Amino acid sequence: MDGDARLSAEEFLRARGAEEIAHPGGTLYHHLCRVADRLASWGAPYDIQLAGLCHATYGTDGFDTALLEPADRDMLVAVVGSAAEALVYRYGSCDRRAVYPRLGEPGPVPFPDRFTGHVVEPSELELRAFVEITVANELDVLAHSPALAAQHGAALSRLFGRLRSRMSPAAWQSCRRHFDRTGWAGEPTVAAVEIDVFDHLVLTVADVERTVDFYQRALGMRPLSFGSGRRALAFGTSKSTSSRWVRS
Repeated sequence: MDGDARLSAEEFLRARGAEEIAHPGGTLYHHLCRVADRLASWGAPYDIQLAGLCHATYGTDGFDTALLEPADRDMLVAVVGSAAEALVYRYGSCDRRAVYPRLGEPGPVPFPDRFTGHVVEPSELELRAFVEITVANELDVLAHSPALAAQHGAALSRLFGRLRSRMSPAAWQSCRRHFDRTGWAGEPTVAAVEIDVFDHLVLTVADVERTVDFYQRALGMRPLSFGSGRRALAFGTSKSTSSRWVRS
């Protein structure tokens, strides 16, 4: 994140009283800075980092203390720019009961605005930004409040499991690390298992030479020969990814 932009945003938050508002892990200001730092560590784009830093400016559906009224949005635009402010407004205005159940589904997600009652459909990129900020925010809260973790941890683990397709790999890894320690609820326990490598695959084919030729041409695999007329293909330098064929 650009240093001057972050410093300006931090100064804005302090001027609006964020350092005086209690929040898990210290003050609201501390929480907001940690969320921005987490997003930065995930490699989130500049505007998403700024939005994460200011995500509670208008209050949220889960934290109703606002630093600025939605009618004064221009004040935040002047600090972080229109793109980041739009993400902040969407995060703060989101009706979570209506939106969260739909976020794990493919396709458009209607967003009722809890301030105005209007309904919009964010783009896929905007949905992914919303999810990224949501995950960064909630993981920080869970890490700093055992009481809230006990109350909401299971529901959030289920939610994050459904949202995996809209998370960055880094965000998903953070979820895995947190819930592998504290316990997944339901399906995400299975989703947290990933395959790193195969030892080998055995295929039964009608024509060994045609099969070897196809994988060599299509995927660049290296043909190998073993005893008793067995053929194999290796990918890269690791024998663990080789595949053996036997004639049917």
